[in-house]
Amino acid sequence: MSPINMSRGTGASTPQSESFTQMADSDLESIGRHCQFEYCGQLDFLPFRCESCKSTFCLDHRSETAHKCTHAGEWARRRTGITQENRTAPEKPNIYNSDQCAHVLCKTLINTLKDPGVRCPNCNRQYCLKHRLREEHDCAKLTPLGARPGNGVSPNETIKSMFGKLRGWGKEKQTATANLIPKTKPKPNSPAARAASVTAMKRSAKGENNVPADRRVYLHTVGTADTQAAEPPAGDFFFDSRWKVGRVLDDVARRLAVENLNNRAGGEEARLRIFHVESGDFLEFSESIGGGKVKSGDTIVLLRGAGVVLEKS
Repeated sequence: MSPINMSRGTGASTPQSESFTQMADSDLESIGRHCQFEYCGQLDFLPFRCESCKSTFCLDHRSETAHKCTHAGEWARRRTGITQENRTAPEKPNIYNSDQCAHVLCKTLINTLKDPGVRCPNCNRQYCLKHRLREEHDCAKLTPLGARPGNGVSPNETIKSMFGKLRGWGKEKQTATANLIPKTKPKPNSPAARAASVTAMKRSAKGENNVPADRRVYLHTVGTADTQAAEPPAGDFFFDSRWKVGRVLDDVARRLAVENLNNRAGGEEARLRIFHVESGDFLEFSESIGGGKVKSGDTIVLLRGAGVVLEKS
Protein backbone atom coordinates (compact mmCIF):
# COMPACT_ATOMS: atom_id res chain seq x y z
CA MET A 1 0.00 0.00 0.00
CA SER A 2 1.31 3.43 -0.94
CA PRO A 3 2.47 5.68 1.89
CA ILE A 4 0.15 8.46 2.93
CA ASN A 5 1.48 12.03 2.90
CA MET A 6 0.06 13.85 5.98
CA SER A 7 3.11 15.95 6.81
CA ARG A 8 1.41 19.25 5.87
CA GLY A 9 -1.16 21.02 7.95
CA THR A 10 -4.65 21.54 6.66
CA GLY A 11 -5.64 24.81 5.12
CA ALA A 12 -2.16 25.54 3.69
CA SER A 13 -2.23 27.92 0.78
CA THR A 14 -0.05 28.11 -2.32
CA PRO A 15 1.08 31.45 -3.81
CA GLN A 16 -0.78 32.26 -7.05
CA SER A 17 2.51 32.94 -8.79
CA GLU A 18 3.12 29.17 -8.97
CA SER A 19 1.91 26.82 -11.71
CA PHE A 20 0.17 24.55 -9.15
CA THR A 21 -2.72 25.08 -6.66
CA GLN A 22 -3.20 23.23 -3.37
CA MET A 23 -6.64 21.70 -3.25
CA ALA A 24 -8.70 22.72 -0.18
CA ASP A 25 -9.25 20.07 2.45
CA SER A 26 -12.95 21.05 2.55
CA ASP A 27 -13.33 19.59 -0.93
CA LEU A 28 -14.46 16.04 -0.16
CA GLU A 29 -13.73 14.88 -3.69
CA SER A 30 -10.06 15.86 -3.29
CA ILE A 31 -9.44 13.76 -0.16
CA GLY A 32 -7.40 10.64 -0.73
CA ARG A 33 -6.24 11.40 -4.30
CA HIS A 34 -3.34 9.45 -5.76
CA CYS A 35 -0.49 11.25 -7.52
CA GLN A 36 -0.98 10.88 -11.26
CA PHE A 37 2.71 11.04 -12.07
CA GLU A 38 3.90 7.81 -13.67
CA TYR A 39 5.59 5.35 -11.29
CA CYS A 40 4.47 7.38 -8.22
CA GLY A 41 0.79 6.92 -7.29
CA GLN A 42 1.33 8.19 -3.75
CA LEU A 43 -1.88 8.77 -1.77
CA ASP A 44 -2.01 12.39 -0.69
CA PHE A 45 -4.80 13.88 1.43
CA LEU A 46 -3.75 17.41 0.42
CA PRO A 47 -2.92 17.01 -3.28
CA PHE A 48 -2.01 19.69 -5.80
CA ARG A 49 -3.68 20.39 -9.13
CA CYS A 50 -1.47 21.51 -12.05
CA GLU A 51 -3.01 24.60 -13.64
CA SER A 52 -1.57 23.66 -17.03
CA CYS A 53 -2.57 20.00 -17.53
CA LYS A 54 -5.30 19.95 -14.79
CA SER A 55 -3.92 16.69 -13.30
CA THR A 56 -3.44 15.91 -9.60
CA PHE A 57 0.00 15.40 -8.03
CA CYS A 58 1.67 14.94 -4.66
CA LEU A 59 4.03 17.39 -2.95
CA ASP A 60 7.12 16.03 -4.71
CA HIS A 61 5.64 16.18 -8.23
CA ARG A 62 3.51 19.32 -8.01
CA SER A 63 5.73 21.49 -10.29
CA GLU A 64 5.63 21.29 -14.12
CA THR A 65 9.26 20.26 -14.22
CA ALA A 66 8.83 17.49 -11.62
CA HIS A 67 5.94 15.76 -13.41
CA LYS A 68 7.14 16.63 -16.94
CA CYS A 69 3.96 18.53 -17.76
CA THR A 70 2.62 17.93 -21.27
CA HIS A 71 1.17 21.48 -21.35
CA ALA A 72 4.07 23.27 -19.71
CA GLY A 73 3.68 27.06 -19.58
CA GLU A 74 -0.03 27.05 -20.40
CA TRP A 75 -0.99 28.68 -17.08
CA ALA A 76 1.61 31.44 -17.61
CA ARG A 77 0.31 32.21 -21.09
CA ARG A 78 -3.22 32.52 -19.79
CA ARG A 79 -2.07 34.96 -17.12
CA THR A 80 -0.26 37.21 -19.59
CA GLY A 81 -2.93 36.95 -22.28
CA ILE A 82 -0.50 35.50 -24.81
CA THR A 83 -1.66 32.44 -26.76
CA GLN A 84 0.47 29.93 -28.57
CA GLU A 85 -1.21 30.82 -31.89
CA ASN A 86 -0.12 34.45 -31.67
CA ARG A 87 3.53 33.51 -31.44
CA THR A 88 4.86 33.29 -34.98
CA ALA A 89 8.52 32.63 -35.51
CA PRO A 90 10.30 35.10 -37.81
CA GLU A 91 10.89 33.82 -41.30
CA LYS A 92 14.38 32.51 -41.70
CA PRO A 93 16.18 33.65 -44.85
CA ASN A 94 16.72 31.01 -47.51
CA ILE A 95 17.39 30.79 -51.23
CA TYR A 96 13.74 31.58 -52.04
CA ASN A 97 13.39 34.80 -50.03
CA SER A 98 16.90 36.17 -50.60
CA ASP A 99 18.13 39.00 -52.82
CA GLN A 100 21.08 39.41 -55.15
CA CYS A 101 24.05 41.67 -54.54
CA ALA A 102 23.47 45.01 -56.33
CA HIS A 103 27.00 45.04 -57.79
CA VAL A 104 26.84 44.83 -61.60
CA LEU A 105 29.21 41.87 -61.90
CA CYS A 106 28.26 40.01 -58.68
CA LYS A 107 25.77 37.14 -58.58
CA THR A 108 25.99 36.43 -54.83
CA LEU A 109 22.66 35.82 -53.06
CA ILE A 110 22.42 37.96 -49.95
CA ASN A 111 20.14 38.08 -46.90
CA THR A 112 20.73 34.36 -46.35
CA LEU A 113 22.07 32.54 -43.31
CA LYS A 114 25.48 32.35 -44.99
CA ASP A 115 25.72 35.77 -46.68
CA PRO A 116 23.99 38.68 -44.88
CA GLY A 117 23.22 41.78 -46.90
CA VAL A 118 24.72 45.20 -46.13
CA ARG A 119 22.82 48.33 -47.24
CA CYS A 120 24.94 51.23 -48.45
CA PRO A 121 23.66 54.48 -46.83
CA ASN A 122 24.68 56.53 -49.88
CA CYS A 123 23.24 54.69 -52.90
CA ASN A 124 20.59 52.84 -50.84
CA ARG A 125 21.44 49.45 -52.39
CA GLN A 126 22.24 46.14 -50.72
CA TYR A 127 25.58 44.39 -51.30
CA CYS A 128 27.41 41.28 -50.19
CA LEU A 129 30.27 41.53 -47.72
CA LYS A 130 32.83 41.72 -50.53
CA HIS A 131 31.24 44.77 -52.19
CA ARG A 132 29.84 46.52 -49.09
CA LEU A 133 32.43 49.33 -49.15
CA ARG A 134 31.77 52.40 -51.30
CA GLU A 135 35.01 51.96 -53.22
CA GLU A 136 34.14 48.36 -54.10
CA HIS A 137 30.85 49.16 -55.88
CA ASP A 138 31.73 52.63 -57.33
CA CYS A 139 29.15 54.32 -55.13
CA ALA A 140 30.03 57.82 -56.41
CA LYS A 141 28.88 56.89 -59.94
CA LEU A 142 25.44 55.61 -58.88
CA THR A 143 22.23 57.52 -58.40
CA PRO A 144 20.66 56.65 -55.01
CA LEU A 145 17.57 54.46 -55.25
CA GLY A 146 14.40 56.44 -54.71
CA ALA A 147 16.07 59.77 -55.51
CA ARG A 148 14.49 62.04 -58.07
CA PRO A 149 16.47 63.28 -61.07
CA GLY A 150 18.34 66.48 -60.35
CA ASN A 151 16.52 69.81 -60.54
CA GLY A 152 13.12 68.11 -60.82
CA VAL A 153 13.77 66.83 -64.36
CA SER A 154 11.27 64.18 -65.47
CA PRO A 155 12.38 60.90 -67.10
CA ASN A 156 11.04 62.05 -70.49
CA GLU A 157 13.09 65.25 -70.33
CA THR A 158 16.15 63.21 -69.36
CA ILE A 159 15.75 61.05 -72.48
CA LYS A 160 15.28 64.12 -74.65
CA SER A 161 18.46 65.59 -73.20
CA MET A 162 20.23 62.32 -73.97
CA PHE A 163 19.13 62.51 -77.60
CA GLY A 164 20.46 66.07 -77.77
CA LYS A 165 23.86 64.90 -76.55
CA LEU A 166 23.81 62.14 -79.15
CA ARG A 167 23.27 64.60 -81.96
CA GLY A 168 26.25 66.65 -80.83
CA TRP A 169 28.33 63.51 -80.37
CA GLY A 170 27.38 62.35 -83.89
CA LYS A 171 28.54 65.63 -85.42
CA GLU A 172 31.88 65.33 -83.65
CA LYS A 173 32.26 61.79 -84.99
CA GLN A 174 31.54 62.93 -88.53
CA THR A 175 34.15 65.66 -88.17
CA ALA A 176 36.71 63.20 -86.83
CA THR A 177 35.97 60.80 -89.70
CA ALA A 178 36.31 63.59 -92.26
CA ASN A 179 39.84 64.34 -91.02
CA LEU A 180 40.90 60.79 -91.88
CA ILE A 181 40.04 61.21 -95.57
CA PRO A 182 41.97 63.42 -98.01
CA LYS A 183 40.09 66.40 -99.37
CA THR A 184 40.15 64.93 -102.84
CA LYS A 185 38.17 61.92 -101.66
CA PRO A 186 34.35 61.75 -101.46
CA LYS A 187 32.43 63.33 -98.59
CA PRO A 188 32.33 61.72 -95.12
CA ASN A 189 28.92 60.12 -95.71
CA SER A 190 30.18 58.13 -98.70
CA PRO A 191 31.10 54.40 -98.63
CA ALA A 192 34.79 55.36 -98.72
CA ALA A 193 34.38 57.45 -95.57
CA ARG A 194 32.63 54.59 -93.79
CA ALA A 195 35.37 52.18 -94.83
CA ALA A 196 38.02 54.54 -93.48
CA SER A 197 36.11 54.88 -90.19
CA VAL A 198 35.76 51.10 -89.81
CA THR A 199 39.47 50.63 -90.57
CA ALA A 200 40.34 53.11 -87.82
CA MET A 201 37.99 51.32 -85.41
CA LYS A 202 39.61 47.95 -86.07
CA ARG A 203 42.90 49.24 -84.66
CA SER A 204 41.43 50.14 -81.24
CA ALA A 205 38.11 48.29 -80.90
CA LYS A 206 37.85 45.71 -78.12
CA GLY A 207 35.87 42.49 -77.91
CA GLU A 208 36.06 38.76 -77.32
CA ASN A 209 39.06 37.24 -79.04
CA ASN A 210 37.21 34.05 -79.97
CA VAL A 211 34.89 35.92 -82.36
CA PRO A 212 35.96 35.07 -85.96
CA ALA A 213 37.27 38.02 -87.95
CA ASP A 214 34.70 37.53 -90.72
CA ARG A 215 31.87 37.59 -88.17
CA ARG A 216 32.84 40.80 -86.38
CA VAL A 217 30.60 43.89 -86.41
CA TYR A 218 32.42 47.06 -85.30
CA LEU A 219 30.23 49.66 -83.57
CA HIS A 220 30.53 52.93 -81.71
CA THR A 221 28.81 52.39 -78.33
CA VAL A 222 27.55 55.00 -75.87
CA GLY A 223 26.36 54.13 -72.35
CA THR A 224 23.66 55.68 -70.22
CA ALA A 225 24.75 58.45 -67.85
CA ASP A 226 23.37 57.38 -64.45
CA THR A 227 25.15 60.24 -62.70
CA GLN A 228 25.40 63.97 -63.19
CA ALA A 229 28.55 63.54 -65.28
CA ALA A 230 28.80 65.79 -68.33
CA GLU A 231 29.35 62.97 -70.82
CA PRO A 232 28.19 59.34 -70.78
CA PRO A 233 30.77 56.53 -71.09
CA ALA A 234 31.59 55.49 -74.66
CA GLY A 235 33.90 53.17 -76.57
CA ASP A 236 34.45 51.20 -79.79
CA PHE A 237 33.79 47.44 -79.62
CA PHE A 238 33.22 44.53 -81.95
CA PHE A 239 30.58 41.81 -81.60
CA ASP A 240 29.67 38.52 -83.26
CA SER A 241 27.10 39.16 -85.99
CA ARG A 242 25.20 36.08 -84.79
CA TRP A 243 24.67 37.52 -81.30
CA LYS A 244 21.20 38.62 -80.26
CA VAL A 245 20.68 42.25 -79.32
CA GLY A 246 20.08 41.21 -75.71
CA ARG A 247 23.54 39.63 -75.46
CA VAL A 248 25.13 42.67 -77.09
CA LEU A 249 23.39 44.90 -74.51
CA ASP A 250 24.78 42.80 -71.63
CA ASP A 251 28.29 42.93 -73.09
CA VAL A 252 28.21 46.71 -73.68
CA ALA A 253 26.83 47.39 -70.17
CA ARG A 254 29.59 45.28 -68.64
CA ARG A 255 32.39 46.95 -70.62
CA LEU A 256 31.12 50.50 -69.98
CA ALA A 257 30.30 49.75 -66.29
CA VAL A 258 26.62 50.64 -66.75
CA GLU A 259 24.25 49.13 -64.19
CA ASN A 260 22.16 46.46 -65.94
CA LEU A 261 18.90 45.50 -64.21
CA ASN A 262 17.21 43.88 -67.23
CA ASN A 263 17.45 40.37 -65.77
CA ARG A 264 15.80 41.39 -62.50
CA ALA A 265 12.21 42.06 -61.59
CA GLY A 266 11.16 45.64 -62.17
CA GLY A 267 9.40 48.06 -64.51
CA GLU A 268 10.55 49.72 -67.72
CA GLU A 269 11.93 52.68 -65.74
CA ALA A 270 15.03 50.66 -64.82
CA ARG A 271 15.44 48.59 -68.01
CA LEU A 272 18.03 49.34 -70.69
CA ARG A 273 17.32 49.37 -74.43
CA ILE A 274 19.59 49.76 -77.46
CA PHE A 275 18.92 52.72 -79.75
CA HIS A 276 20.35 52.55 -83.30
CA VAL A 277 21.31 56.10 -84.28
CA GLU A 278 21.49 55.54 -88.06
CA SER A 279 17.98 54.05 -88.39
CA GLY A 280 16.47 55.98 -85.49
CA ASP A 281 14.89 52.80 -84.10
CA PHE A 282 15.15 50.76 -80.92
CA LEU A 283 16.49 47.28 -81.60
CA GLU A 284 14.46 44.30 -80.45
CA PHE A 285 16.18 42.01 -77.95
CA SER A 286 15.42 38.90 -80.05
CA GLU A 287 16.90 40.09 -83.36
CA SER A 288 20.51 39.47 -84.39
CA ILE A 289 22.92 42.39 -84.35
CA GLY A 290 24.08 41.40 -87.84
CA GLY A 291 20.59 40.95 -89.25
CA GLY A 292 21.03 43.69 -91.84
CA LYS A 293 19.86 46.85 -90.08
CA VAL A 294 23.12 47.43 -88.18
CA LYS A 295 26.42 47.68 -90.06
CA SER A 296 30.02 48.16 -89.02
CA GLY A 297 30.75 51.82 -88.29
CA ASP A 298 27.23 52.50 -86.92
CA THR A 299 26.46 53.87 -83.47
CA ILE A 300 24.33 52.25 -80.76
CA VAL A 301 23.29 53.86 -77.48
CA LEU A 302 22.08 52.37 -74.20
CA LEU A 303 19.02 54.26 -72.94
CA ARG A 304 17.37 53.58 -69.58
CA GLY A 305 13.63 54.01 -69.21
CA ALA A 306 13.03 54.44 -72.94
CA GLY A 307 10.47 51.62 -72.82
CA VAL A 308 8.12 53.89 -70.86
CA VAL A 309 8.13 56.41 -73.70
CA LEU A 310 7.62 53.65 -76.27
CA GLU A 311 4.58 52.30 -74.41
CA LYS A 312 2.96 55.75 -74.32
CA SER A 313 3.72 56.52 -77.97
